[in-house]
Amino acid sequence: MTSKNILWFHLAICLLFSCKSSNGVENQTEIDQAEVKFHYIQVNSLSETENFYTWTTDRIPMVSAHRGGPYPGFPENSIETFANVLNYTPSIIELDVAMTKDSVLVLMHDDDLDRTTTGKGKVNEVTFEYIQSLFLEDNDGNLTEFKVPTLKEALLWSKGKALLTVDIKRSVPYEKIVEEVRETKSEAHAALITYSFEAAKKLNRMAPELMLSVTIRNEEEIKRLEDAGIPWNRVIAFTGVAERTPEFNKALHQKGVFTILGVLGNLDKSAIARGDEIYASFIQNGADILATDRPIEAAKAIQTLSPKTSSKSKYFTHVD
Repeated sequence: MTSKNILWFHLAICLLFSCKSSNGVENQTEIDQAEVKFHYIQVNSLSETENFYTWTTDRIPMVSAHRGGPYPGFPENSIETFANVLNYTPSIIELDVAMTKDSVLVLMHDDDLDRTTTGKGKVNEVTFEYIQSLFLEDNDGNLTEFKVPTLKEALLWSKGKALLTVDIKRSVPYEKIVEEVRETKSEAHAALITYSFEAAKKLNRMAPELMLSVTIRNEEEIKRLEDAGIPWNRVIAFTGVAERTPEFNKALHQKGVFTILGVLGNLDKSAIARGDEIYASFIQNGADILATDRPIEAAKAIQTLSPKTSSKSKYFTHVD
């Protein structure tokens, strides 16, 4: 049997047995079976996006699905995976963008293809034609029928469904990202993730209309942001992967800024060990968005903290 035939044989087996649970959730004793309903965030303009991300006392706490929220049968950075999360909860979708040898922007976290696809080699050393021939594998290494999406496909998919935060890999020119966002008219849907104040300044100069996720973990970094001249109404504050004090979160809220706490990693592990109630405590201490590898579980834990009436409610819709 040739390697190609082996691939198709494994794919057929995967489809036959649905690659584990069809809803992507392993333990249904912990998470109720979702109804066939999608939970969308709908914004139609940059002004609505700015309003959505402007902190108010009636803000609705929510999750950000790290790498799109992979679960068994649903690989990271896959549009099908994004949709699976939205079947349970509205979510910001965090995704990773890399670039092929022939300058096509695709969703991929690693430099190499080996871990998440049926392919081999580095993303920036292969063509998009080769990428198109591959299938994605979930985090347990199980083959799926899903393909590697392009950034363009993800941007178009997001409209009327979710807000994206775009993690730009080192080899990708910022200009290419901005060009793709503008060509697809996705300015209202895509915030760009930065890892330094220099990067944030550069992107703000290139595309002052776009929202930026900027790492702000202490008072010194608040000052550095202000010295950089980036308007607060274009900033979402990523406060790191360790919980900040309520006083620090309040200082950001006073500037009208949403805070994203990275619970992925140690804090997610703490929730597994101590109970998902810990997610609610992060929100009560001033985190607004939880960036997590467990978006379905985290969202369920914080859903009771949402205000019964909110000026933000108009952006959230349920679609059967």
